[in-house]
Amino acid sequence: MEHRYLGNSGLKISEITYGNWLTHGSQVENDTATKCVHAALDVGISTFDTADVYANTVAEQVLGDALKGQRRESLEIFTKVYFPTGPKGHNDTGLSRKHIMESINGSLSRLGTDYVDLYQAHRYDYETPLEETMQAFADIVRAGKALYIGVSEWNADQLRAAHHMARELGIQLISNQPQYNMLWRVIESRVVPTSKELGISQIVWSPIAQGVLTGKYKVGQPLPEGSRATDEEGGGADIIKSRYLNDTTLSAVAKLEPIAADLGLTMAQLAVAWVLANDNVATALVGASRPEQIASNAEAAGVTLDAEVLTRIDEVLGDLPETAPSKTRSPETRLV
Repeated sequence: MEHRYLGNSGLKISEITYGNWLTHGSQVENDTATKCVHAALDVGISTFDTADVYANTVAEQVLGDALKGQRRESLEIFTKVYFPTGPKGHNDTGLSRKHIMESINGSLSRLGTDYVDLYQAHRYDYETPLEETMQAFADIVRAGKALYIGVSEWNADQLRAAHHMARELGIQLISNQPQYNMLWRVIESRVVPTSKELGISQIVWSPIAQGVLTGKYKVGQPLPEGSRATDEEGGGADIIKSRYLNDTTLSAVAKLEPIAADLGLTMAQLAVAWVLANDNVATALVGASRPEQIASNAEAAGVTLDAEVLTRIDEVLGDLPETAPSKTRSPETRLV
């Protein structure tokens, strides 16, 4: 497993991060989730990402249980705050000082750790002053409950404002967690250049477009049984169906198969290697519903795609990828 620095910091993280958005506490049983975490550890993955909202806090508990007995100093544990949790009362959401302070304590308890390596604002909160949010984060860092601060799906202007405020408060904002893959490139024109200037890395989620870039969804064929597109309760199915499950997209994805084959890679490995080819990407978030998926996807770490391969991919996909920077956005109001 290769490692990269996260932002302009001294923290190294694994190129593949194990994420448990749609799996732990919802899509797979706890014993299978634990086996997936242990499989990640076995292939050298040291970085684990979760959030309090995943399965309404259950995902954090499952991850914490799965990591029990591991040397804490050898792990990088990330979590997030913003979306509604618990009974979803009027203060159980957003980036207010109250919600942040209560949420970090809950997350640490469920994860079974004294601190997280990275605490992330899961979305931008338009209803709370940024000063209030950043001061709360600074206090959490000074209390030793988080080592670094990150955000998720913030646009370039929001990143710049938060980074400036973080420096004034004496803390480090080192990461952004956006959706990014061959088909969804909305961060490339504004977020990535701004991040490079500020010393912020990308921790990208959905590098295989929630399974679409594995090639398992075929034109004119039924949805694979047990796939995310069929999981109406676990989350993600609506995005897959509305964004990707059309003949144009699936036909283009099928044309990537010879490229992967020429490189001796699976389609999923090609997709993960593609996002890691962006030098502003520190790590790719990969989930799993079966332990063997982890070992396979981890083999994308260290793979180098040369310019000719990247050009072939662009030629196959043409103008299909979404590139509009306006697609990087947060909810206008808190979700309660």
